[in-house]
This record gives sequence, structure tokens and C-alpha cells, in this order.
Amino acid sequence: MKHHSITKNALFTAIFFAIAQPVLAVTDEEFRELQEQFNILAEQVETNSSQSANSDTTVGGYGELHYNNLSNDNGESTKEMDFHRFVLFFNHQFNDKTRFFSELELEHGTINDTNTGDPDDGSSPGSVAIEQAYVQFDLNDNTKINAGVLLVPVGFINETHEPPTFYGVERNVINKFIIPTTWREGGASLTGNYDTGFSYDFAVHTGLSNGTNIRAGRQKVAEADASNLASTARIKYTGIAGLELGGTLQYQDDMTQNSSDDIGSATMLEGHVRWNFSDVTLTALYTQWNIDVADTASATDKLKNVQNGGYLEASYKLTSKWGIFARQNQWDNGGIGDTSNTQTDFGFNFWPHEDVVIKADYQLQNNVAGNFDGFNLGVGYQF
Repeated sequence: MKHHSITKNALFTAIFFAIAQPVLAVTDEEFRELQEQFNILAEQVETNSSQSANSDTTVGGYGELHYNNLSNDNGESTKEMDFHRFVLFFNHQFNDKTRFFSELELEHGTINDTNTGDPDDGSSPGSVAIEQAYVQFDLNDNTKINAGVLLVPVGFINETHEPPTFYGVERNVINKFIIPTTWREGGASLTGNYDTGFSYDFAVHTGLSNGTNIRAGRQKVAEADASNLASTARIKYTGIAGLELGGTLQYQDDMTQNSSDDIGSATMLEGHVRWNFSDVTLTALYTQWNIDVADTASATDKLKNVQNGGYLEASYKLTSKWGIFARQNQWDNGGIGDTSNTQTDFGFNFWPHEDVVIKADYQLQNNVAGNFDGFNLGVGYQF
């Protein structure tokens, strides 16, 4: 606004000096005409300045730095500092009914051309990926079509995972081993939102490709095998203040993209509820996979035909800047032997600004891969 005022004052000054020759050279009528012209010109300047300030293209992003200090009963330890994610948003509004959304992500701070797995070869664990890139079209006030690289509509974290929006340094483990966050696929979706609080999503998209290994099956829309597409449907209700109820159903007719092997179709069912009242928030989520595995499959695959997990979380906002939480996670990816895992997390978030967060938590595991207990520290932001 200061820019607008300076421009208007400059115009007025120029006009003043233009007419401030011998005063008798300008009549009252001529002065009024000049004043009207000045007002019209000033309005045009205001309009042009406002348009240039409200660009059709917007840029945003988020990032998070983590420190993990964990150890297990065997004396093994992990002490690691990692700039886990650096993400930039690039969005564009073509017109009132058509827009574009995208996210470009760099993980683990750096990336080299190759990663052989040898820690001494100079390679890095990082990756650069397109997390979202889709065009959205409005069919009407309530209904939209999206096409491109889409986030699968399931749970809480997969679609909304900016660090200031959730508790805990790391995303909860259910969103790693059961819901393979960040889970994106290539395809198209139809979404609808209604004043009653109900919304729905229906998507047809690429699917997973590694049989019973759910997380490893993500193709990340990188020359993805699309021999067998997947369908995902979600319904959500937010019609009561502070309450969210949601559920997702996904079906894929071949989990390997290869009909000649022993792994067939799969169904994923997810349900969640979140209730926020006053300064308390309670969250619950459960997800289960049922995978069709032939009798001729390996013993391990046959024991991984059902995989499930869920968590319960309670949080309390002490003030507008401080919050504490506790979360209990349980998951089972199947396989030979005892494959049930649990993890307890508790800690706090501190928001010096609503878009900046400092986090600390402690984790206690009962995990078949080793009980890594310890603390995590993190800082994150969004803009």
C-alpha cells in the first residue's frame, strides 16, 4: 500500500508543478478537469499494482532437519543428523476453473548420480522426486477432476505432511510400513465436497509392483508398469466442528504387475477418526491389506497375505505455542516367526511461529528388527 500511496503522490506533485505556473493561466474549470484526469490515472495505477501483486503463480515449500539418537539391547546404536526433506511447491492458476499443483522434493540433503550401497564410494542416500504434479479442473462448485501425479487419498499423513501439522519428529511408523507414505501414483481422480460436511474421492491410477512387500512396491510414477491399474475410493465427514471421520478402500488386481506369478490381487481398507475439543485432540487409525497369495507361493509370501497396523494418539495444547503428545503404534507385515511390532512415542512440539516447529520425542520399541529406543530432535517449517 505504501507503494500505491507514493505513486499517487508523485502523480499529484507532477500535475501540481505543471499547473503551478502563473496561477491565472489555469481556470477553475480547467483545474477540475485536471483533477478528474488525475483521479482516473491514480485508479489505473492502483489496479495495475494490485494485479502485479496478485500473481497467478505461487511458490511455497517445507523442510525438516532430524537428529536421531537410538540404541538397542545388542549395543547397536544410531546417532544421525539428516536434512530429511526439502520440498518446493509450484502452483499456477490458469483461470477460474483450471489450476496446476506440484511438489518437487529433495530427500537426505544431497544426491549423486549413483548409489552402489557402498558407504565409501562417494555416493549419497538422497533422491530427487516429483511428489505431486497434476492439473485440476472444476466441473461445478462441488466437483473437480484431477489428472497427473497424485497423492493417494488415504489416512492423515499421506496428503498433509508438512512438519508443523503433526506431532513427532518422524512421521509415525504406520505411515511407513502399512501405508507407504509418501505414496503417489499416476492417474486421474474425481473429488466432491458438500456443505453437509461429506466429501469423496475416487481415483484410477498406477499400482504397487513388488508383491507382498508393500513399501518396496511403490513405483513413484517413474516409467511405472501400468499393466494392472488400481482403484481407490475414500469418503470423509467433517460436518461436526472438531470431528473428522474417514475411510478408504483400494483394490488392485495384481500386486506384481505380472499375472504369471503366485501373487494376485489385493484389497486395502483404512479407517480413521480425529476429534478435537478445546485443547485436546484424539486420533485413531487402522489399516489392513488382504493379498491373494497362491498355494504354490513361498512360505514367506503365504504368511504375508494379511498385513495390518494402526495407532492411537492423544495430544494437548498447553498454550498456543506448546503442545505435548503420546502415541501407541502396532503393526504386522507378516512373515515367518513373530512379526508383531509395537512402538510408543511421546514428546512435545514448540511453534515459535505457526509455520515453524521445534520437536522432541522419545521412542520405545518392541520390534522384530531390534528394539531401538532413544530420542529424536527436529526442526521444520512451511511457507
